[in-house]
Amino acid sequence: MLGILKRTLNKWKRRGYEDIAPDEIFLDSKNLPEFDIYQFEGRLEKPISSKAFSIFNLICISVVVIFLIKLGSLQIVHGSFYKNKSENNKLKQILIVAPRGAIYSREGEPLAWNQKSEVENDYPLRKYIKNVGFSNLLGFIKYPAKDRAGFYYEEEFLPKDGAELYLNEILFGKNGLKLIETSVDGEVISGSVIESPKSGESAVLSIDSRVQSKFFSIIQNLSGSVGFQGGAGIIMDVNSGEVLSMVSFPEYSSEVMTEGVDVQKIEDYYKDPDNPFLNRSLSGLYTPGSIIKPFLAFAALEEKIISPEKEIISTGKIEIPNPYNPDKPSIFKDWKAHGAVDMRRAIAVSSDVYFYEIGGGFGSQKGLGILNIKKYLEMFGFTKKTGFDTQKEAIGVIPDPDWKAETFDGEIWRLGDTYNTAIGQYGMQISPIQVVVATAALANGGNLITPSILFTSTSTTVAGTKIKGSLESFQIPREGMRRSVLEGTAAGLNIGVVQIAGKTGTAELGARKQFVNSWVIGFFPYEKPKYAFVVVMERGPVKNLTGATYVMRQLLDWMAINTPEYLKNE
Repeated sequence: MLGILKRTLNKWKRRGYEDIAPDEIFLDSKNLPEFDIYQFEGRLEKPISSKAFSIFNLICISVVVIFLIKLGSLQIVHGSFYKNKSENNKLKQILIVAPRGAIYSREGEPLAWNQKSEVENDYPLRKYIKNVGFSNLLGFIKYPAKDRAGFYYEEEFLPKDGAELYLNEILFGKNGLKLIETSVDGEVISGSVIESPKSGESAVLSIDSRVQSKFFSIIQNLSGSVGFQGGAGIIMDVNSGEVLSMVSFPEYSSEVMTEGVDVQKIEDYYKDPDNPFLNRSLSGLYTPGSIIKPFLAFAALEEKIISPEKEIISTGKIEIPNPYNPDKPSIFKDWKAHGAVDMRRAIAVSSDVYFYEIGGGFGSQKGLGILNIKKYLEMFGFTKKTGFDTQKEAIGVIPDPDWKAETFDGEIWRLGDTYNTAIGQYGMQISPIQVVVATAALANGGNLITPSILFTSTSTTVAGTKIKGSLESFQIPREGMRRSVLEGTAAGLNIGVVQIAGKTGTAELGARKQFVNSWVIGFFPYEKPKYAFVVVMERGPVKNLTGATYVMRQLLDWMAINTPEYLKNE
């Protein structure tokens, strides 16, 4: 085929047909039977139209033109606007601090709540009841803190004391987050909440705000008029452990401490020698004096060293021979010559001689001994934390030979040390909350209840603290305390509206015994105990005769009129 083509072309050239295109002389399938049309042999493909190329080129040029126009608009026409916007506008993540839950008293009085801050997007302010007597109970908080750039480095409310701390798991919420766009001037351009904050739950306390405020005022007024350094008082349900009132004087201001603005006032608090930050109900340690006598009576009955009917004669003192100087016997005085007293009357009139003898022994009367004294006092929770506040509760001291040797450079324990310990003197130190728990256990038959300030609390006991004892061992001390109110040292509590059982105590302080702690403990109603109470007036003048019993009587008289529901004989 190629040969034929070459000869034909050469012939055309010789004849002058130079304009004839080669495809004009191609053979088609009709001239070549063996032509394979399925392999496209011998065919020419049709070329793409020049018009299509023109359209494609036009589209490309249009895209480029549009791109250049837009680029020119961004860079030239609006370039400065977008440059300023990119430089000056900022995105910020703003913390939304969750509000704390409010705190209410059992009768619905707001004790701590939130107030909207005047600063936009800031945390709410914490406010507290203005009545006196609540600061050591409620405590205070520290606000979230920012650095100079306005970023939080402390993102939550930090509870510092009191119910704010005890109930923080209930009161605290979950913080939220907000994204905002601001200009260089700080103006908010746009914003949206990414995560909403969740407010804390409210808490209802078992505290009656009316009783709380009145209790504190009475202690405050007596301290000011007589000269006590401070005072504390607790009223607690003997079955559930709910605390009706818990006061400590003096106190600080929860709001002042939370706001942190009044620097001078805060400095004065820290410099105050009476220490308003000390919650005396929980952390105060005091020499108890005669309020421990009902508990020693319980111990003597359990150890069967004396029957409740046996009488011991008090002539006003007890003399112990002095082996080193027979002419100078050791004398341990009673506060009064009581004559012959049995256990009930010894509690009622607070006979020291009676408890010297059952504590340390005398003549034919066997004594408990210091180890048994310590054993039984610890059974009632003394020197142990009640579980109310494991952080700040004071433990206290019951002296024994080891304690004396350590404290006084190896000195030995003597009989006189046992005598003094048996009437709540010497080195003994206990806290008001320990006392009210022990008193409640005496009233309820041996259950050491864990105190609670939550109104919804249930009866719970400290592990392993069910006090084992006979019914008589509990009943005789209770009868002695009732007689104390009817005819003894606690007669000031003998009121008509409710039957009360009580026991007073006066502990001498100072090298010259010129100061005293004044105590009263008890429970009511006597037949079916509901509430136990304790009052301690701290470090007052020894010659003063007005103390803790006066405080409790004033409170009971007030409650009989204003909150009679707590004094019902049911």
